[in-house]
Amino acid sequence: MSEVSAHHADRRELTAAQRNAVAELLRVSPVADELGRRFVRAGHELHLVGGSVRDALLGRLGDDLDFCTDAHPDETLRILKGWAESIWETGREFGTIGAQRAGLRLEITTFRAESYDQVSRNPVVVYGTSLDEDLKRRDFTINAMAVSLPEHRFTDPHGGLDDLSAKVIRTPSTPRESFGDDPLRMLRAARFAAQLRFAVHPDVYTAMTEMAADLDRITAERIRDEFTKLLCGADPITGLRLLVDTGLAERFLPELTGLKLEIDEHAQHKDVYEHTLTVVENAVSFEEDGCDFILRMAALMHDVGKPATKAVGSDGRVSFHHHEVVGARLTKARMKAMRYPKEITAKVTALVALHLRFYGYGRGEWTDSAVRRYVADAGDLLPRLHKLTRSDCTTRNRRKAAQLAADYDALEDRIARIAAEEDLARVRPDLDGNAIMELLGVPPGPVVGRAWKHLKEQRLEHGPLDRDAAEAELLRWARAEGLIA
Repeated sequence: MSEVSAHHADRRELTAAQRNAVAELLRVSPVADELGRRFVRAGHELHLVGGSVRDALLGRLGDDLDFCTDAHPDETLRILKGWAESIWETGREFGTIGAQRAGLRLEITTFRAESYDQVSRNPVVVYGTSLDEDLKRRDFTINAMAVSLPEHRFTDPHGGLDDLSAKVIRTPSTPRESFGDDPLRMLRAARFAAQLRFAVHPDVYTAMTEMAADLDRITAERIRDEFTKLLCGADPITGLRLLVDTGLAERFLPELTGLKLEIDEHAQHKDVYEHTLTVVENAVSFEEDGCDFILRMAALMHDVGKPATKAVGSDGRVSFHHHEVVGARLTKARMKAMRYPKEITAKVTALVALHLRFYGYGRGEWTDSAVRRYVADAGDLLPRLHKLTRSDCTTRNRRKAAQLAADYDALEDRIARIAAEEDLARVRPDLDGNAIMELLGVPPGPVVGRAWKHLKEQRLEHGPLDRDAAEAELLRWARAEGLIA
């Protein structure tokens, strides 16, 4: 690939960025350049653009490439047919045609000049006529750079390269114009701050604060998707602080802002909000294979029940009794409002409900039965519950922190010991439904369910029973219930 040339930028400033860009673009250039030549032969332009150029300059270009062109979708389809290994049109209404070639996912979008009526929740797509027009309507300067194909001309009309070097998030037009067009860009600014560890420009910060209420125009689904990316960023704490400090969180996640009003019961943190951010940070440190959204969201929401359960005793001490129960209810309602899938909501809610269960273990009050119930109630969430519980230990008292860690080590060792003796991952009654029906002489129905539940309780309380003991217990229960003589 030839050296990236400069347009609207100082060649001398490109040296460091060129090394990253050339190394990254060399990998994809056989496909990108071939596609560029096909568009040129058809009388059209093609430019690698947006996040693809940004990531190439950062030395982290992936396998998803974004292009823009003056060709309309029908023309793009004609150019791709016979060349692309597969084609999809799911983004056609937004002017985007997708394709795959040589392991790369390509999205080609017609130049855009989106217009908004300041009321609608989604942009109205209007095709543009030039690259400069397309770049000007983009969200941030770091996403408003292009590499033209196949000649590799670099275009940067808004100083995106300088902002990339300075690690700052700035808009091509004024922030008020940009956010007025699409208020979701305010949330996206916080998301990029979290993903890239960049700072927002002061003008951008001011506009985010003054226009936070405009986020109400955006659908819950679009907000959810941006927030999920923010929470899964490399530095979610920076993004979360931006949301709270600018007032954006109040528009869709007010429980987070509400934590700033509460003082921790141990009086060792400025407030529960700061404690919560520390727990999120700790949870991130426990991840093994990329972002675990369920764990991070549970860490974020684990104490949201505290404001509603705050009480001050006669000794002046603050308590939040049963805040895990209230917090689970609030978490479920908030995630439902944000349109998260039911299965994800259920897992996060369960973790919030269980996050206090461990406390008290160190007093030596837990029987083997309590350990079995802890494992059974957590189910497949047990590894995450381990991480969440450890993350929740943010005390500055080193002796207390060491004791809590030792207590949890002991609990995990105890779980492992009991698991070696019993199948804790599948705690079920010692008799199945068929055996219950046969022994009691009853058909399928509520009686079988009640009997099954009773035997499961016995299994949790006493551990495994052999067949004879299980049958004897079932018959004893049935007599007590008046089901048999």
